[in-house]
Amino acid sequence: MIAAGLKLGLEMFVFTPQDVDYRQHRIHALFYNTETKTWSRKWTKFPHMIFDRCRIQRSRRFEQLKRFRSVYGHLTFLNRPLRNKWTVYRTLQKDERFRPHLPATRFYESMRDVNEMLKKYPLLYLKPINGTGGRGILRIERKSDGTLLIQGRDRNRRIIRPQRISYTVLHARLSTWNLKEQKYLVQQGIHLKLPNGRVHDYRMLVQKNGAGEWEMTGCAGRVGSRGSITSNLHGGGKAVPMRTLLLKWIGDEALADSVQQQAKELGEEIAAYLEKSYNELCELALDLAIDRQGRIWLLEVNPKPAREVFAKAGEKETYRKAIIRPLEYALWVYQENRNRKRKRRQQSNKSAFLVDDGNDSTEADANVNPER
Repeated sequence: MIAAGLKLGLEMFVFTPQDVDYRQHRIHALFYNTETKTWSRKWTKFPHMIFDRCRIQRSRRFEQLKRFRSVYGHLTFLNRPLRNKWTVYRTLQKDERFRPHLPATRFYESMRDVNEMLKKYPLLYLKPINGTGGRGILRIERKSDGTLLIQGRDRNRRIIRPQRISYTVLHARLSTWNLKEQKYLVQQGIHLKLPNGRVHDYRMLVQKNGAGEWEMTGCAGRVGSRGSITSNLHGGGKAVPMRTLLLKWIGDEALADSVQQQAKELGEEIAAYLEKSYNELCELALDLAIDRQGRIWLLEVNPKPAREVFAKAGEKETYRKAIIRPLEYALWVYQENRNRKRKRRQQSNKSAFLVDDGNDSTEADANVNPER
């Protein structure tokens, strides 16, 4: 990203809140030399814009991040923090355009939530409201013989092998996960297993372009590793082109074309709507499920997406665009800020001219610097 930024005339550096000198308002930042391919540190002043890539996490580092955001919240950020999964779900649910694409979801308060959801839906996912990378997710499937098939990944992303249990021991099994303390969601599951038994979904990247408008950059398919209930690449999944996977799943070219177009429009609409709800955003990743009938389901929204899914799917041009678009958007933001400042100065000068009763128009006009 830094190498691409240089070609656009942007000087970029990397820093964490721990690198900030709050007294002298400077940063001990990391700079990358594209010629020697080495990193070095040096003190620098604050940049014109900040691209915040920090995720929500329970750690001392996150407390440092919150302090930084509170002290320097007046600076220009390309993106602001998005809310947790539950808040985002409730926000999207308010708009009738998105309701048909949202799996039924509850905030976990007691086992009653799980039991009532299991009566309605044969498949459930339990996921932490701030989790990433498939950590701490459980899958519960109601089988025809009355038993439950439970599997998932622990909080270290290790696979939990499938186990058949009865309803009577479900509560005891889930109590070890501290669902209430950790804040979990109970979500309707969508059947996404391929003929080989592996789950799959789609990762869509929607970004602001060089004109400040939301645009889908790309969408790739993801296939989970053997025995995994998620498709995350960090959990051993693999990436494939969306159309390749969609055709295998649906088997109808015309329907696949229609689904791809619908997904694009849905992704761009969701991004624009969430930005109106939660301040400035620069990019969002949408995890989508598509059922056999071609219905699109939004599984979750990720405000700090990785981009390697496109490189691993063999879509090098899409990967290149995914790198460059935030930089082109940054240039647009910078220019917009300059234009706003120029207009404010012009308005200020104009106001000074209008209240200056002590001079004639020629003298007052001469005091206005047309270059400012």
